Amino acid sequence: MDAVKWLEVVLDTNREELDGLCARLTANGVTGMAIEDEADFKSFLEQNRPYWDYVDDALLERMKGVCRVKLYVTDDADGRRQLEQWLEGVKTPYRAASLGENDWAHSWQKYYKPMSVGERLYIVPEWERDEPVPPGKAALYLNPGLTFGTGSHASTQLCLAGLERYAAPGKPVLDLGCGSGILSIAALVLGASRAAAVDIDPKAVDVAYENAAMNGIGRDRYTVRAGNVLSDPALVEELSTGDYALVLANIVADVIIPLSAQVHRFLAPGGVFLCSGIIDTRSGEVAAALERSGLECMEKREQNGWVAFAARVRQ
Repeated sequence: MDAVKWLEVVLDTNREELDGLCARLTANGVTGMAIEDEADFKSFLEQNRPYWDYVDDALLERMKGVCRVKLYVTDDADGRRQLEQWLEGVKTPYRAASLGENDWAHSWQKYYKPMSVGERLYIVPEWERDEPVPPGKAALYLNPGLTFGTGSHASTQLCLAGLERYAAPGKPVLDLGCGSGILSIAALVLGASRAAAVDIDPKAVDVAYENAAMNGIGRDRYTVRAGNVLSDPALVEELSTGDYALVLANIVADVIIPLSAQVHRFLAPGGVFLCSGIIDTRSGEVAAALERSGLECMEKREQNGWVAFAARVRQ
């Protein structure tokens, strides 16, 4: 059977005409459209400022002055007839481009290849799990398309390298802000007895469990919760076992700073708090917060403008 081809149709407009254009398209029968708007993008960034310190300049540049609507139809006679119906009475100019075969949605997979991180870990995308693993490496299988946490970002690599250094085999690990579960699953692959993980995004729960299952890790060793330890006392109480040899937090400075004040509730005596996701211009603030919270910084690592700290409760 011939592969399905798709046509991407782009209507460039402006902020004043956007709502009217969308209303006209909806009235013409369009049930799904993608809207890209610089003003909405900037508003989203501002409303979610606590969750990042840095947005890539190239992304900001790509969104500069953008206000457009995207539609998708099959690249054939039926699709073009449908497009003609959708655009009836629409005076906004448009451009169209073929997206090729029906696997275009997965074309991003070519950018993810197995990679070594640290001395032992070898991160493998699930579609390459049949490829051989280099001798001496511990494979960590992952679906990079599910949610944040692929191992390619410098902050994650800093945390994974620290995990290799500080994770104690046979001891439990806590992962705060787990995303894909990459850190806690890596800890289990490297010999942790069990792991608990938390993320504010409920979708992360199923994603982390799915990635764990790819690595032969079941729920008898791995527990994932949705919630915010900064605002949910019940969740904090559940996690306050005081026996975690390693607590991981690959988040941002604005979360790590208040988190440092209560991390002692989770740590076992002598346990390590490993935090990353800190842009270098804010590392001083984080170091000061760790100090105020009674934590002693044992190590600071830097990579590509990002910083990770390893700290223990001061004796």
